[in-house]
Amino acid sequence: MKTLIIAPHPDDETLGCGGTLLRRKAEGGTIGWLLMTELNEKWGWSDLQISKRADEINQVREFLGISKEHLYQLGFPTTRLDTIPTGNLVSSISEVFKSFEPEELFLPHPGDIHSDHRITFEAASACSKWFRYPSLKRILTYETLSETDFSLKSSQVFRPNIFVNIEPYFSDKLKLLDIYASELGEFPFPRSHEAITALAKFRGASSGFKKSEAFDLLRERV
Repeated sequence: MKTLIIAPHPDDETLGCGGTLLRRKAEGGTIGWLLMTELNEKWGWSDLQISKRADEINQVREFLGISKEHLYQLGFPTTRLDTIPTGNLVSSISEVFKSFEPEELFLPHPGDIHSDHRITFEAASACSKWFRYPSLKRILTYETLSETDFSLKSSQVFRPNIFVNIEPYFSDKLKLLDIYASELGEFPFPRSHEAITALAKFRGASSGFKKSEAFDLLRERV
């Protein structure tokens, strides 16, 4: 299985799919990681912040067993995807699809409150046609604590229909999140060990597992 996770920002991949990606690694699958945005001096980030983030990304990549050639960093400005022409986003994602040829695709949920998440979903959706990207077999959206759960659009509430048992991988998911220490906070902050554990248990209780991650399956070709 060739799995591609598209993350608007570093840590989205771990919050939404960390356990599932660790499971795919254990199953012998090939993982690709597409990062939409980056930190850059011209957008007000310091050299220290940029260097620290690059180190975090590399640590997570190695932990997930992702080869360097399967880490795709598009370099768009973080929090500013709405300033980029849609065609530029779509063409950049398209090139990654053609190179990696994913079978399984994980996307942020379209109802997420962060504009970068919504725009990422929309741009990636334009690359979902089977006759242009025949490798694609299944497309799912993931939930990101502090983004998916803060949507005010009742018509776009996250309604999962796929649950992945991540109990054997959950402790390593927390270790992955600890790499992004600056993004975590004290409970009841959503990006905290307690909140992440509570969500995993809740999704597990919904599906007969002790801990799971939940996804909305949008399309599957079998």
